[in-house]
Amino acid sequence: MAGSDSGGPANPLRSERDRRLPRIAGPCSLVIFGVTGDLARRKLLPAVYDLANRGLLPPGFGLVGFARRDWSDEDFAAEVRSVVEKHNRTGFRPEVWDRLAEGIRFVTGTFDDPEGYTRLAETLSGLDTDRATAGNHAFYLAIPPNAFPVVCEHLSASGLAQDTNGHWRRVVIEKPFGHDLDSAKELNDIVGAVFSEDEVFRIDHYLGKETVQNILALRFANQLFEPIWNSNYVDHVQITMAEDIGIGGRAGYYDGIGAARDVIQNHLLQLLAFVAMEEPISFEPEQLRAERIKVLSATRPAQPLDETTARGQYGGGWQGSEPVVGFADEPGFSPGSTTETYAAITVDVGTRRWGGVPFYLRTGKRLGRRVTEIALVFKRAPHLPFDQTMTEELGQNALVIRVQPDEGVTLRFGSKVPGSGMEVRDVNMDFDYGSAFTEASPEAYERLILDVLLGEPSLFPDREEVEASWRILDPILEYWAAEGKPDTYPAGSWGPTSADEMLGRTGREWRRP
Repeated sequence: MAGSDSGGPANPLRSERDRRLPRIAGPCSLVIFGVTGDLARRKLLPAVYDLANRGLLPPGFGLVGFARRDWSDEDFAAEVRSVVEKHNRTGFRPEVWDRLAEGIRFVTGTFDDPEGYTRLAETLSGLDTDRATAGNHAFYLAIPPNAFPVVCEHLSASGLAQDTNGHWRRVVIEKPFGHDLDSAKELNDIVGAVFSEDEVFRIDHYLGKETVQNILALRFANQLFEPIWNSNYVDHVQITMAEDIGIGGRAGYYDGIGAARDVIQNHLLQLLAFVAMEEPISFEPEQLRAERIKVLSATRPAQPLDETTARGQYGGGWQGSEPVVGFADEPGFSPGSTTETYAAITVDVGTRRWGGVPFYLRTGKRLGRRVTEIALVFKRAPHLPFDQTMTEELGQNALVIRVQPDEGVTLRFGSKVPGSGMEVRDVNMDFDYGSAFTEASPEAYERLILDVLLGEPSLFPDREEVEASWRILDPILEYWAAEGKPDTYPAGSWGPTSADEMLGRTGREWRRP
């Protein structure tokens, strides 16, 4: 019958929630431990302001800093404003700042000081009354990993970790989450004794990047790619995170950690999981996590490790036009340190989709340029109608997902060179986020902080994922520990020769982004 709703498609306006529309956090407060540190100043505080400027924070919102400084609320607000004016993404607007500043508080205390937590409880109770934050509180631990246990214990002892009358509590934990499988399990147990698993948000800022999330859209929203996203067509996969900077003043953190623990265990293995996972039933958090865990559980280091891994330390040289010192000459490091600044590993994903396809993961300091990318390199075509001279300048087709700094996707394929002869060369078809969309991509921490306040865990690794990642990496770290000092590579290069040999043994070579 004309005009009747029966039998027709559901009205999208009547759906429970249109996923195209942004979600706004409900009344709550965010407590940042280590608020005077570099992470909070450069990333977290600007991200909170940018969320407010985009209208994604509620009128009832509180921002609380916890640190040793003897600051008043006004002192802290002035410090936050100076940071926000310098590092915000969306433009500083005084009216937005004034609304945010009304909910800014500061608590003086040390991580092991019970009285500091008593003052924090009083401050949060005051925000519940003054700002209507409804008893909902998130605790962001932007602190060294060795301080996680003492902060969690005091949050528990003070009653701050307990949710009451339907109010929620959440804790955000920065990497590294442990330094091997055993320490990760121990830390999980400590945090799990205070917070339930659905209250724990282990943050990996790479998963907040738009291009990482676009992997799901690229694969599952397009019929073009998914049919060839498998071992029938893909020769190998390269996942690269290269930095052109050195260690700088991070000796206290980096020595004994190294490139593999710092980057491969979390960032690169999570990128691998997004690339190699099967299509989830839905994009609900439990479904996404289940598929990532399946992939990580099926992933193993390729053998033998002396041929499928490589590591190095950068030496002195030139970075651009500037002379730079080698790792052993950086302040705070022992010349005999065996900590690697470059790590490359080969892993096999033992699923039907990826059987026989090596995944090469590499990361390093003082490399040729700053870039993070995922490259699916396809098998060569048989070139049956062509003689060798027609295709001698043709490489392998590749689909490259650029995570940073120039976010986008590049497809490399062969095309005929203009002219009377038949010659085929590589050309690129390029999609660039900056030119395709009028709105700039939000910073990763904006998305992730908002997800914490919404209780949306899709982009946060859970306990099982973290432990699965360590199971992959631990055998490699144990092997390296017995091998002595890493190879040396020149600053500004693309790593040690052993890394090139690693791929060269199978007739492959690294991309030079």
